[in-house]
Amino acid sequence: MDFDSYDVGPFFDEMFTPDGQPRPGCRMLHDKIASLPPGEILARQAAAEQAFYDMGITFTVYGHEEGTEKIFPFDIIPRIIEAAEWDALERGLIQRIRALNLFIDDVYHKGRIMADGVVPRVVVESSSGYFKECQGLNPPHGVWCHITGSDLIRDESGRFMVLEDNLRCPSGVSYVLANRRILKRTFPQVFEAIDIRPVDDYAPLLLDMLHAIAPQAANRPTAALLTPGVYNSAYFEHTFLAQQAGIELVEGRDLVVADGYVHMRTTKGLKRVDVLYRRVGEDFLDPQVFRPDSLLGVPGIMEVYKAGRVAMANAPGTGVADDKVVYAYVPRMIRYYLGEEPLIDNVETFLCWEDKARKHVLANLDTMVVKAAAESGGYGMLVGPAATPEEREAFAAKIEADPRNYIAQPTVSLSRAPVIVDDHFEGRHVDLRPYILYGDDIRVIPGGLTRVALRRGSLVVNSSQGGGSKDTWVLGPGAAARG
Repeated sequence: MDFDSYDVGPFFDEMFTPDGQPRPGCRMLHDKIASLPPGEILARQAAAEQAFYDMGITFTVYGHEEGTEKIFPFDIIPRIIEAAEWDALERGLIQRIRALNLFIDDVYHKGRIMADGVVPRVVVESSSGYFKECQGLNPPHGVWCHITGSDLIRDESGRFMVLEDNLRCPSGVSYVLANRRILKRTFPQVFEAIDIRPVDDYAPLLLDMLHAIAPQAANRPTAALLTPGVYNSAYFEHTFLAQQAGIELVEGRDLVVADGYVHMRTTKGLKRVDVLYRRVGEDFLDPQVFRPDSLLGVPGIMEVYKAGRVAMANAPGTGVADDKVVYAYVPRMIRYYLGEEPLIDNVETFLCWEDKARKHVLANLDTMVVKAAAESGGYGMLVGPAATPEEREAFAAKIEADPRNYIAQPTVSLSRAPVIVDDHFEGRHVDLRPYILYGDDIRVIPGGLTRVALRRGSLVVNSSQGGGSKDTWVLGPGAAARG
């Protein structure tokens, strides 16, 4: 099985140049794959899939007819990013996170950016991620977005752009770690020969970040991951990360507020918890402050948080910057707070709440991707070129009925990477979700989750919509020379 019949097509290809030659950082991997005996690559793919099955690496698709628990699709041909490209991305992501954090802090305090008209107040206060109950909160070190996963794409020219930001409970990093483990078994000789930056230290870095934001009074802080429970779509990830970081996995019913602190119930009695990695949304976090019918949260936890006796990552209220309408203003935030030009551009975005933009979107739905402001997982969106006239008409009615809830972006021909299809290779569209940790400082994990639209021609990479993943190799400075 080789790449002789592989069609690069009119897209930017992650492994090949337009004339079909391997890119410099991909040559050694390409040559290794080409040298394998017939059937070997398929055997390695099958072994990788079996490893995923044995490890129980799954996700949940709600309402799926064949059952909800799915093994996460995985393709063993990695996506490679060269050192200089990654260094530029890292600088751009650090810049973006600094600005987003300053924005969230400003929103819940003086609101200068709104008073100055840079971001409209109506956009912020109408966001489903904005909680007036978080006004005046002061998270440790002034950091709100401790864990972020911003989605990046490449266009036809190979330029990286930010598609959206994920600051509520960004998921998927467990697949990054699992993918790497399995690829090390699949291509051990390549790992020995190329300088590939590690991702295995994510769990200890996560733990360091949690300890860094712990209340100062906690000499040996206890951290725990707060999960909604076994029926959550990312429950595998919750258990995996808790185990890897060496922290407790707890549900709301395992926690109680007593004597002004948060405690978890154990067989030996109550034990104080100093830091919570929060995978429960604000709505459900504290029934005394947010939704009174919530059974997932901890009554009284917000009072403890305000008193500085427990820390949470991400801080409550962070989701205001997760809104896809707010995303459109991030370049303005960078200029406003940092006095710099954005190092990574946004995809061109039309805000349907603006009359002129809405008219343009409605007149060009057949060329647009339209997204609901607060949806994720590929839900609540329209891919105009792939939609029927009836689907576009129905979506136009939704936009007219609730314009604040929708943004639109021109359909970008995402870059492609080779995947195994039956007994040959075909190109499939990909994106990239790097993960950023922010405690004492900002750390960008080298690589991230490359998501793959496994259906031919599809631009939707989400696992809930039939997407899969690849390992992402970020090369060290000397890798290309050695390759």
